[in-house]
Amino acid sequence: MFPGDERPAVGPQGTRMFSPDELPAEPPAPRWSGSAAVPPPKPRKRAWGESAEIPPVPAPPPAPPPEQPAEHRTPVDPWAGADTGGWDLPPPPPPSPTLPYPAAPPPRPYSGPPAPPVHSAPPVHSAPPVHSPAPPEPPRPAPPRAAYPAAPPPSAYPVSPPPAAYPVSPPPASRAPGPARPAPPPPPPPAPPRQRRATAPPAGPPPGQQAPRGYAPRPARKRRRWPWYLLLMLACCCGCPAYYGVPMASQYPAEASLPAEVADLRLRDDNTSKATAKQLEADVRKAHWLAEKTFAGVYATPAGKRVTVFGGTGFRFTPESDAEDEITRLTGQYSLGEAQVVDTGVRGRHQRCAVGRADGQDVVVCTSVDHGSIATAVFTRLSLDDSATLLGTLREQMVTTNQK
Repeated sequence: MFPGDERPAVGPQGTRMFSPDELPAEPPAPRWSGSAAVPPPKPRKRAWGESAEIPPVPAPPPAPPPEQPAEHRTPVDPWAGADTGGWDLPPPPPPSPTLPYPAAPPPRPYSGPPAPPVHSAPPVHSAPPVHSPAPPEPPRPAPPRAAYPAAPPPSAYPVSPPPAAYPVSPPPASRAPGPARPAPPPPPPPAPPRQRRATAPPAGPPPGQQAPRGYAPRPARKRRRWPWYLLLMLACCCGCPAYYGVPMASQYPAEASLPAEVADLRLRDDNTSKATAKQLEADVRKAHWLAEKTFAGVYATPAGKRVTVFGGTGFRFTPESDAEDEITRLTGQYSLGEAQVVDTGVRGRHQRCAVGRADGQDVVVCTSVDHGSIATAVFTRLSLDDSATLLGTLREQMVTTNQK
């Protein structure tokens, strides 16, 4: 207590104040701990351009008063100056009208045991709020409601009734009543996709089993497949040789002989005709040195037509090119023009005819070659077509094959 103060020594909260004599003694200074003393800091050096005058040391700020303990402070009322007369709030505005929700479709049929009936929970009523007495307020005008068109009732679709094996559960009691609509029947299960019948592989011996001594294990039988590649090889290896080999086999070997008469032609036996035939045989042997046998002859008719025939027998691999070479060989001797191809109707036999001149009169030279023989004729006073036909007749009478 201070002198002259007659109030009792009681604090603001009824606590007792200690007198200076009753204050506790300060704790003694700690003893020497063995740490070195900290030397005082050295004076700071003056920077370049700094004044040599020592500025006055400012006075230290006054120390703040010691903070009083919590029990000595004056309590502060947090609600001082606040209006605590009542907590009544204005009522919330009414909710805006909304469109009704459409009726939910009925549940799908359930094939299991019937489900127990579902009871809707009783509505929970909230207790009215307790309001403290407040001054009455003037009523507020309610906002006008917006008029929305009512949703049309759901129409029932014409569907077939559900089967007896699938009972339809009744709709829950909490939903709004509406027109009953039968549930559609369940869709049929999709048909499984067709699969190729899998062929099980042949069963083999169990693992680890060994064949008895002296017997080898029987290999697994492989599945037979149609050998298309074998048929192709047979067609290539046998078809091609047969196509080209049949004409060769039917036309070679061949033999040639000169008949005395062919149609209205007669073989001439005079010395001049014999000398001409011998010269023609020598020319054929010289041109076809691989020929096995050569022949030549001169035929004539009572009307004065003359036909000179010559040729030879032997195997020929390319009769078409041999026929063209024969016409080329006789072109200079008979002044032949362009050669024409004549169809013989026999596979492997080729014929060429050309028009030329010999001894001052027109002649037709025709040659016919196959795989076994060659026959050439020079016709006078005949057309090209008649000459080609007559050469075919002469050939049939002169050349014979092993097939006849």
